[in-house]
Amino acid sequence: MAQSPSSSDLARLTADEFGRYFRHLASRVERAVRSVTEEQLWTKPFPFGNSIGHLVLHLTGNLNHYIGARVAGTGYVRHREHEFTDPVRHPTEELLANFHRAVDLVVQTIESQDAATLATPVADEPPVQTRLGLFLVCAAHLNNHIGQMSYLVQALQASTQEPPVW
Repeated sequence: MAQSPSSSDLARLTADEFGRYFRHLASRVERAVRSVTEEQLWTKPFPFGNSIGHLVLHLTGNLNHYIGARVAGTGYVRHREHEFTDPVRHPTEELLANFHRAVDLVVQTIESQDAATLATPVADEPPVQTRLGLFLVCAAHLNNHIGQMSYLVQALQASTQEPPVW
């Protein structure tokens, strides 16, 4: 009979899987950003919704808030509405550098967790109840907006040249 993994083994496996997945998602965001021109990055092809650039600002803010401030204790102060309305057309390299720093922070933070800290309760984030839940919801949120970016890339008549993933 196979031996059950210990809680520390499961925490390590969780950190490794989440780390890989966040890096994979970050590469998909980068692919979407690089598939359009600087001008298209900030173009809203529909009268509703967002530009790819504003979605990247939003994802950067989301990760810095939920993982940076809530778990890692960075002191980050979020201005959520500004993520969607920032009039500055940040250069692609700056936008991606800030996003990748946020993803690096997420990966470093989850790698520093053990079974007990992953199970640490979080308040006022229903339905999430633990730090592990925050990582899960942040990954799902990131994946959701990648779907929106894929749609925007197509609407801008560009292509990520990405084969179907999942």
